Amino acid sequence: MITSFSLFGQNSKNIGQIITIDPDFQKLIAPTAKIEVLASGFNWSEGPVWNKADNCLYFSDVPENKVYRWKEGEEVSVFLEPSGFTGLSPYSLEPGSNGLIINNKGELVSCEHGDRRLSILPLQHGGKYTLADNWQGKRFNSPNDLVQAKNGTYYFTDPPYGLPDRENAKTREIDLFGVYKVNSDRVVHLVISNLTRPNGVALSPDEKILYVAQSDPEKAIIMSYPILENGNLGKGKMFYDTTPMVKQGLKGLPDGIKTDINGNVFSTGPGGILVFNPKGKLLGRIDTGEATANCNWGNDGSYLYITADMYLCRIKTNTIGKGFD
Repeated sequence: MITSFSLFGQNSKNIGQIITIDPDFQKLIAPTAKIEVLASGFNWSEGPVWNKADNCLYFSDVPENKVYRWKEGEEVSVFLEPSGFTGLSPYSLEPGSNGLIINNKGELVSCEHGDRRLSILPLQHGGKYTLADNWQGKRFNSPNDLVQAKNGTYYFTDPPYGLPDRENAKTREIDLFGVYKVNSDRVVHLVISNLTRPNGVALSPDEKILYVAQSDPEKAIIMSYPILENGNLGKGKMFYDTTPMVKQGLKGLPDGIKTDINGNVFSTGPGGILVFNPKGKLLGRIDTGEATANCNWGNDGSYLYITADMYLCRIKTNTIGKGFD
């Protein structure tokens, strides 16, 4: 339940700080930029996505099984409830939707923890339907985050976070935590099988690279994989290892991840949002001061919306996000 909220420009609040590591960071984020709190009081906010058709933002509260809607000058409202679990409660600590996207057709696609599927909601008339809910006849664990390429292919991750007892759940049917692709024929293909906690996914601007964030505190890494002509992935390589930052006690783990039109990578992780150039050099941090789950572009593509624990925030950048060019 929302316990408080504030509208941008009306009793708004700022949190955190901007930390420059490399001078090139200032080309992307001004040193004077502020992290604005747009709403607060959520249990664990996640999965922000901008709906260009309505100039609004949708985002999940995973434990509360809700999707909220935020629009400039309006109060935050519940958009979907339930958002990711339609069975008898209690189910798990994180039953609701997690990652959200607006697909190439303008529909809302959700990673549903509790119902263990990817769902599609046509925004013009409603009526959810299932995009995918199994691999080789075995139910997913709890789909977490997803992205869609321009050719229609979806890539998504399937860690255990939404299951009762997580990796020890008796209802698990797949003995790995995979990354999958779904083509236009809706056939599910396993494309990565050797990650321990795959989480956020993002495409490079030319869609030749898939980035995958792993939220394992013992191996808190960001990987990059070349995308082959058939949509499968080539051999992955380490893009950045944030494990030392985790060991230093910075809040958060690699989770949601996005790119801008120039290939810079914005990944949540220890210490807020870590910003890298395309070669994997850490340029700076948008440090919210909270464990930060996800981020996404909105408005004209220059605003980065951030879900950080109980907060929904945004920051004005000097770049444009992928999908807004």
